[in-house]
Amino acid sequence: MESNDKKQLHTEEIKATYINGMAVFILNILLILVSLGAFIFGAVLLETQTDVSLAIALMIIGAVYSFILGPILFVGLKILKPNEAYVLTLFGKYYGTLKGPGFYFVNPFVAAVNPSVQSEANMTKTQEAATREKKSAQEYRKPVSRKISLKTLTLNNEKQKVNDELGNPIIIGIVVIWKVVNTAKAVFNVDNYTEYLSIQCDSALRDVVRTYPYDIFKSAGDSECDKNEKTLRGSSQEIAVKLKNDIQSRVEIAGLEILEAKITHLAYAPEIAAAMLQRQQASAIIDARQMIVEGAVGMVEMALTKLNENDIVQLDEERKAAMVSNLLVVLCASKEAQPVVNSGSLY
Repeated sequence: MESNDKKQLHTEEIKATYINGMAVFILNILLILVSLGAFIFGAVLLETQTDVSLAIALMIIGAVYSFILGPILFVGLKILKPNEAYVLTLFGKYYGTLKGPGFYFVNPFVAAVNPSVQSEANMTKTQEAATREKKSAQEYRKPVSRKISLKTLTLNNEKQKVNDELGNPIIIGIVVIWKVVNTAKAVFNVDNYTEYLSIQCDSALRDVVRTYPYDIFKSAGDSECDKNEKTLRGSSQEIAVKLKNDIQSRVEIAGLEILEAKITHLAYAPEIAAAMLQRQQASAIIDARQMIVEGAVGMVEMALTKLNENDIVQLDEERKAAMVSNLLVVLCASKEAQPVVNSGSLY
């Protein structure tokens, strides 16, 4: 059973057999013209009845090639632009992959396979009607192409609501830069590689987000090591690398390469956004007050030191305490202090 499963998974691309398309195109046109000429010549011979057997043979050969074989050979002509490929099958069997820009001729009985096109063809009528409303008339009339694009593509899924490590619901969105590197895997190993990538991106995003908190709110008892903890908001580069590696491991079977994965949107869910904003504001106010108090204490200490060093005034402990109290009130107050002039004696 294991050997049969391995045979069903395509791991390597096969280069499709082809010849120069332009040469076949010109040669086929010439042969069709010659066949038409033979058909006409046979018809003339048949009318004159000079050689009936030869006339019938010429007419049969000319008709078969001009109206059957010649048009069939035109089906085998394929044109590819840069970064495009054809995945070809012959009667259900993988025939090979045609890559590179150029004009090619392959077996006219091969069929190009593109699972994303097949998925669009299987849409329900309701989905088709919705698609028509979204697309313009010009875009909707474009012919269906079964080419596999090898260009670098962008996947931007809808935003998701996910719980972080602390259980807080957050709204997060990512953008993924990817491309197809193995057409055989992309076509035969998964049903639709674009849908498969989209689903795996959502799954990987949820798994990664659940292992990190949105942010860290420090309190007075927090240790310094908490500053090194990774968060979704503060460690975007590390999260992006882990997200990219996780998605790459999931889509390896589909022959896709993930070039980049980054968070494009990150916010708390609406139901807790207001509470988290108040918490952030409170944390900012506490940090600001702590800085103000530390600066005020340093300024008071410097003032007392300078007064003693320069012998400007001699203060006892009670007066020093009053001076410290007044300075701290002035420096730490949230409003501007109103000065009071004392015209009497200090003692």
